[in-house]
Amino acid sequence: MNIERQNIDEVNVVLTINVAKSDYQDNIAKTLKDYRKKANVPGFRPGMVPVGMLKKMYGKAILVDEVNKAVSDGLYNYIKENKLEVLGEPLPSAKQPENDFSDENDYTFVFDIALAPAFDLALSAKDKMKYYEIAIDDKMMEGQIKSYTGRFGTYEQVDTVEENDMVKGTIIEMDGKNEKADGVKVEGAVLTASYMKDAKSKKQFVGAKKGDSIVFNPSKAYDGNETELASLLRIKKEEVKDFSADVKISIDEITRYKEAEVNQELFDKAFGKDVVKSEDEFKAKVTEGLKENLAVESDFKFADDVKALVAKKMEKLVFPNDFLKRWVLETNEKMTAEELDKNFDAMLADLKWQLAKDKIAKEAEIKIEPADLESYAKKVAKMQFAQYGMMNTPDNILANYAQEMMKNKDTARNIYERVSEEKVIAAVKGKVSVENKTVSTEEFNKMFEKK
Repeated sequence: MNIERQNIDEVNVVLTINVAKSDYQDNIAKTLKDYRKKANVPGFRPGMVPVGMLKKMYGKAILVDEVNKAVSDGLYNYIKENKLEVLGEPLPSAKQPENDFSDENDYTFVFDIALAPAFDLALSAKDKMKYYEIAIDDKMMEGQIKSYTGRFGTYEQVDTVEENDMVKGTIIEMDGKNEKADGVKVEGAVLTASYMKDAKSKKQFVGAKKGDSIVFNPSKAYDGNETELASLLRIKKEEVKDFSADVKISIDEITRYKEAEVNQELFDKAFGKDVVKSEDEFKAKVTEGLKENLAVESDFKFADDVKALVAKKMEKLVFPNDFLKRWVLETNEKMTAEELDKNFDAMLADLKWQLAKDKIAKEAEIKIEPADLESYAKKVAKMQFAQYGMMNTPDNILANYAQEMMKNKDTARNIYERVSEEKVIAAVKGKVSVENKTVSTEEFNKMFEKK
């Protein structure tokens, strides 16, 4: 097999692969021999079918298969041996001659190949970056404490309705001033005045007492919201538009959510029995949690800035754009040329970052160990539990949950990518000059508004 390389430019190459009969004939003979052992042809005992007959029956298919195997092996061995950093996959060239597989001959195959441009990021202390630490202010502390008191609050029965209370009772459709005999009737109906759009309807409920009956128009109260009305009246959505009557609700229960008080009971619920024993310790724990959460935001911003720095260093690189567009369209049947043109710049930016990330990881000799993946998966698990108010999930439960997460291939791949990127960002942080700067939440958020 002979392979000829033609460099069109620094990032586009044409490989011509000349396959001789000697490159595949032995494999054809071996395949026919295997076919003969397994062939079941009427009139012949197993293993006794003439090779000539098998060749007539399957010869062309075997020829095509073996030639393609030879081409594939030759192509990828050449890429590997010459350490070509290929983008996408080789594509048949427009210069490809038509091959006739009617008989065993020499064949020629021509492929277009795209190469990644050579580059050096040259990251050093000359590159100045800022790491933004978000200051914890009183408003943030108050909000976080309120989050705890709200999360661990309790429901209690009360006698008088306030706007956010949950009212439960029986709803009956009215016909003028009388109850409609065959009208809508809902036992155990539940509503909250704060969800009503109509101020007058809302006012009817605020101040009402247990045992009171209130006549109101639900369609007006909820401004015709089909979902709200269907849920309240327990009728189908398509029936809502035909319902315009008043209803009467007899109040059986009034339930109010009461936020938890800042005391030992809250401390124990939030952080575990006797982990926190005073309000000062509670605030310290809250501060610690805020710092962890804000660090995630700061890290995200720094990673974003690293990507911007890398993009700037790579902005003059030439990429095989025409080939990449062709490759995307040929390998993504649902992608249209219009969609590709619209999204190509973003795709190219992702490609540049991937190439840069791989280069940084190689230069820094970054390795991803199983312990790294497990640690990150546990961190994700901890955040997921925290969303449901479970702030102190035991380590063994986190470990088991993390292991289950890693059984999902897509999740495991995503975690690997996240860990890899974190290590790359850390490597960049160790090369450039970083100035820590404390900013307010408002200042931090404005940095994203500018984009």
